[in-house]
Amino acid sequence: MSAIGECSATAALAVRFKATRQRSLALCKPLTPEDMMVQSCAEASPVKWHLAHTAWFFESFILREFLPGYRLFNEDFPWLFNSYYQSFAAFPEKRLRASFSRPAIEEVLRYREHVDEAVDLLLEQNPHPDALMRIELGVNHEEQHQELLLTDILHAFFTNPLRPTYKPYTSSSDALGIADRATFQADAKLPTLQFHDFPGGLHEAGQDGSGFCFDNELPRHRVWLEPYRVATRLVTCAEFAAFMADGGYSRPELWLSAGWDAVTANGWRAPLYWTQAGDDWRIFTLRGELPLASLLDTPVSHISYFEAEAYARWAGHRLPTEFEWEAVAEAQPVSGNLLDSGRLLPARGAEPVQNEDPARAPEGALQIFGDCWEWTSSAYLGYPGFNPLPGSLGEYNGKFMSGQMVLRGGSCVTPAAHIRASYRNFFSPETRWQFSGIRLAS
Repeated sequence: MSAIGECSATAALAVRFKATRQRSLALCKPLTPEDMMVQSCAEASPVKWHLAHTAWFFESFILREFLPGYRLFNEDFPWLFNSYYQSFAAFPEKRLRASFSRPAIEEVLRYREHVDEAVDLLLEQNPHPDALMRIELGVNHEEQHQELLLTDILHAFFTNPLRPTYKPYTSSSDALGIADRATFQADAKLPTLQFHDFPGGLHEAGQDGSGFCFDNELPRHRVWLEPYRVATRLVTCAEFAAFMADGGYSRPELWLSAGWDAVTANGWRAPLYWTQAGDDWRIFTLRGELPLASLLDTPVSHISYFEAEAYARWAGHRLPTEFEWEAVAEAQPVSGNLLDSGRLLPARGAEPVQNEDPARAPEGALQIFGDCWEWTSSAYLGYPGFNPLPGSLGEYNGKFMSGQMVLRGGSCVTPAAHIRASYRNFFSPETRWQFSGIRLAS
């Protein structure tokens, strides 16, 4: 790369760094300091912790190594806000994060300012390429935590008896969304559930080296796919309600053994955030509690892998593998109902053109990106030849390659700049607090 090209890339990274840091604070504007202390389930973290931990990442893996003379903001923060990097420092148990009444949110915000000023200074000093690589990793890390921040506050508000709303609608005309509300009129036709045929064959999977990626997206390698079919849209709330009405949660023959154990142990009888009042169901969302009747045509969300797999079996289909999904997604633009839309809810898909070639499908026709993370049938494992990052950063992804399932595609709270066809999310199969849904395959 030329010197001009290097300067341009550094300037672009500086802009993205600043925008990402500002977005994290903007997501906190509807919250009180008390809201930011809540940790309502084992998977979640308090908002205040997310804000501190993302600053900790830049300080720990970039500033301490690449900025000469950098001064730690607080000598205790390197261990206090460590998440799970065993080789870096000791850290408190995750379940105790809600007990961190100190430092106060004001000090956490000063910590972020201290780190931001230091990163800005580093970017002005023609930093080493490794420093730039880590800053880009830190930006992507913070985008992950922006999504987690929203999923965590949704769960926190759901467990609050008052059921507060993160971002209420500003008027009755806003009841179906923000930027895209004209697309989602009550009388609009629900897209027919169709399947596109794909010939299979030899495909390449993994990041192609054209931009940033996490280590778990590498190396790019060849996979063989048998001919397969993939649904043009996600399963809707109405379709999942039909599964429920047909006794889906009381029929062990539909479930994997571990899935049935989860159903009986947890008393599942509906997706997370669905509550019943008489004969009516309501769904708690970042936009408040809404009647199921108003969301029937939108993708069902907050579904575990076990529920997705049971539904697919009930419907006479299956879940796609992660490589089938990626082969479809590579032909699609990275566009959809993501965090940038401002909707904060899954949205009804676009009606596809009959017999449309998926490689030339109109934007959004396959509803590939956004709305809900899509469970695949693939276990989260390293690709052939996988090598984690050196040092403590090698703990970022690789050590979780056991007992997890892969999800693809992003959700309505995923930043648009963060997602791509090769992106691999992963959670344990009983996880429901994420914006996760179902795409069928056969």
